[in-house]
Amino acid sequence: MNEEDLARLVPFWRELTDNQQAIIAERSRQMRYAAGEHVQGAGHGCAGVVFVKAGRLRAFMISEQGREVTLFHVGPGECCVLAASCILPMITFDIALDAAEDSDLLVIDSQTFGALAQDNIHAEAFTYRQATERFSDCMWVMQQVLFMGLDARLAIWLLDEAARGGSPRIAATHDEIARHLGSAREAVSRMLKYFAREGLVRLSRGAVEIVDARRLRQLTA
Repeated sequence: MNEEDLARLVPFWRELTDNQQAIIAERSRQMRYAAGEHVQGAGHGCAGVVFVKAGRLRAFMISEQGREVTLFHVGPGECCVLAASCILPMITFDIALDAAEDSDLLVIDSQTFGALAQDNIHAEAFTYRQATERFSDCMWVMQQVLFMGLDARLAIWLLDEAARGGSPRIAATHDEIARHLGSAREAVSRMLKYFAREGLVRLSRGAVEIVDARRLRQLTA
């Protein structure tokens, strides 16, 4: 693996010994996934610790009945330690990763990263800091699921997606939105139609356009 990429993507790279750097370079690989492809988790095992060079990943959980809920996204320059449950034995739930868009990844072998986190205090601190930050994201989603109505959750999702994409037009089907929210497609469709009748959004095939962001934000209060 190119050491320049490793130095750019791995925050604690300069704190590693020459030997540790050589091991990481040897046991890491560059992977490319097309939008929609599965990366790891959800019964497909733990590929390792994933750093995003370009693109975006969606981290989600899936129930035994097949219902999904999006927990957070991992963007360029970011890492997802929580999805590498094989190096965090205290994590007893399975977080899966899909490519939300075409993505270039750096994947460090799980055994190698686990040993590094034990031997290097900077790698260990990074691992637990990342786990804590991502767990906070998960708790925010759980708070929405447990304590908010679908109208507020849908409004939050639409506003977040518009901010992430830099456009009020969000390319997503009702089924895709339902999977993000862990809800039934029929319930999401009803709520979107209600939003459209109220003048909050405009619906078209495979897309939702925010018309009144201010009133959507009021729903999230």
